[in-house]
Amino acid sequence: MTTYSRRNLIIAAALSGASAFMPFAAFAQSGDPITLVVPYGGGGLIDGLVREIGGMMSDDLGQPVIIENKPGSNGIIGATYAANAKPDGLTYFIGATGPLSLNVMLRDGLTYDLDSFTPVGTMMSGPLTVTIPASIEANNLEELKAYADELGQPLRYATLGPGSVTHLFGKVLQDKLGIDLIDVAYPDNPSAVVDLIGGLNDLNFSTPISLVKYENAGDVKMLAISSPERHEKFPDLPTTTELGYPDLVSSFWFGMLAPAGTPEEDIQRVSTALQNAMQDPDLQTKMSNVGMTPQVGGRDAMQAQLDWDKDFWGTVIKENDIHLQ
Repeated sequence: MTTYSRRNLIIAAALSGASAFMPFAAFAQSGDPITLVVPYGGGGLIDGLVREIGGMMSDDLGQPVIIENKPGSNGIIGATYAANAKPDGLTYFIGATGPLSLNVMLRDGLTYDLDSFTPVGTMMSGPLTVTIPASIEANNLEELKAYADELGQPLRYATLGPGSVTHLFGKVLQDKLGIDLIDVAYPDNPSAVVDLIGGLNDLNFSTPISLVKYENAGDVKMLAISSPERHEKFPDLPTTTELGYPDLVSSFWFGMLAPAGTPEEDIQRVSTALQNAMQDPDLQTKMSNVGMTPQVGGRDAMQAQLDWDKDFWGTVIKENDIHLQ
C-alpha cells in the first residue's frame, strides 16, 4: 500500500467517524419539510397569505414548507397541537391575538401558555373600525358619544363571541367614551353586518376592508380606524388618535412561534427566511389591498407584541373580570 493510499484511507475513516456525531438537524435542514400550523380552516384570507409566505420561505430555505390547518375552539386545537409538537426545528405555529394571547389570559385549564412557545417573527396586523349604521346621526366619535348620551340607553355592539378582540375592544370604547354598551355575540362577521345595516346593532368593529362596500353604498359609516396612523388603503378614514382617543389604538395580529425548546439556530434561520418573505413588495401590496398591515420583525418584535397584549388586553380582562371556560 502506498503512502498516498494510506492517507486517503485515514481521511475517509475520520470523515466517516465524524458523521456519526453530526446533529440530525444538519440533515433535516437539507430536505425534511417544515410545517406551519395554522389554527384556521383552509381557503380563507389568512390561510392564503400564509401559504404564499410559506412558498417564499421554502425557496429561501431550500426545503419544503407545508401548511397544516388545525381549526377549532377559537384556535385552541391548533395552538395545543403546535405546543406539543417535537421541538426539532420543523414545526412552527402561526399564532394570533385570540388563539394565543387572549386564550391564555381568559381561560383556565389550557394545556399551553405563553411559555410553551418561543417567538420567531411578526407577520401582519389588522386594524378595527368604529362603524355605525347610516341611520345614526353621528359623523365622529364625539358625536357618537353625544348620541349615546341623548339616547339614554346602552348601545348594542356586535362581537365574534365572548373574549374575542371585538368583545374586549367594546369594553375599551365604553370606558374611554364614557358610554354604556351591551355586547351581542354573532357566529361570524357577515351576519353581524346584516344586523348593523338593519339597525339591530348600533356598533361594529370589523376591519375596514369588510365594510367599505357597505359604506360606499350608503348603508354604514366608518367613523374611525383603531391604528396609530392612517391606512394607505383608506386614507380618508381618521384614526382614533387623531380624534383624541389614543388609548383606542388596537389591532389583531398574526405571527410565527416555535415550540419551546426548539434549537436557537433553527429559530434564527427560519426567522430570517420569514423576514425576507415579509419584505417582498408584491406580498406587502396584497396585504394592504385586503386591509392588513405587513409587520416585518424578528424574535424581539414578536416578543414585544406578546408583552403589549399582556399589558393592554390583560388590563381590560382584569378590570372587567372576564373569565371563560
